[in-house]
Amino acid sequence: MTGWTLRLRQAPVLRLDLRGLTPTALGALTVAEVERAPVGHGNQLLPLAEFFSVVARNDDSLVFEGDLARCDRVGWQMDGGRLVVDGAAGDYAGACMTAGEITVWGDAGALVACELAGGMLTIEGNVGDFAASTLPGSIDGMRGGRLVVRGHAGARLADRMRRGTVVVFGDVGDFVASRLVAGTIAVGGHCGAHGGHAMRRGSVVFAGSAPEPQPTFVPAIAEVPVFWQLLARDLARHGGPFSSLPARRIERHLGDLAADGKGEWIVAH
Repeated sequence: MTGWTLRLRQAPVLRLDLRGLTPTALGALTVAEVERAPVGHGNQLLPLAEFFSVVARNDDSLVFEGDLARCDRVGWQMDGGRLVVDGAAGDYAGACMTAGEITVWGDAGALVACELAGGMLTIEGNVGDFAASTLPGSIDGMRGGRLVVRGHAGARLADRMRRGTVVVFGDVGDFVASRLVAGTIAVGGHCGAHGGHAMRRGSVVFAGSAPEPQPTFVPAIAEVPVFWQLLARDLARHGGPFSSLPARRIERHLGDLAADGKGEWIVAH
């Protein structure tokens, strides 16, 4: 299996659709075959070499170099291997991924990690709206794996998420964990309005300043020291604002009762 470095020649006139360009799909190809791989440009399919120069690597990673802010679906349906974006990425980064590791050394657009089912996606910058949520017209959001955002996240983070872990070091926008089915979300910064709206199950952990829970959440009476230690130690390995979680006490609220929900709103003090 061969790794490749794909260097963006210049910013594309129209947005590029990079679905199909994964470590597994390109690993068995020759240089000429990689250069002929189809890339969506507007309503056309053009050869990859029109936009990227192709260089073989000594490892089996797939590395994109350049500002890919106008390049969508990086790592779309990726099923293994390692993919690195040495810059920004567009919309749908890591969407529908089932295995492997993706690292974006910059910001990413909207719908990052939507319907992620496995693997590890790390965004070193910020992400847009609807990260870890559903594809338009779908029902279920993120279904497994782990999303780590070192910067801030936009609105509707983890909307309809049903499994997996989302860790955001910075702030999150409005409606975080809205309609959450299950899974874990950890926030290191501030939170926007209407958090946990129609939340059914799952856990939202605030390591930084937490907003007041919605009126449809009620204080939890039972203590959960074993559960909290397991969860806190798992989150603490990410470092930053989460490193001290195992030593901190917590305050829990349950809801959203308006949706007959049994989710947890956990504030670490």
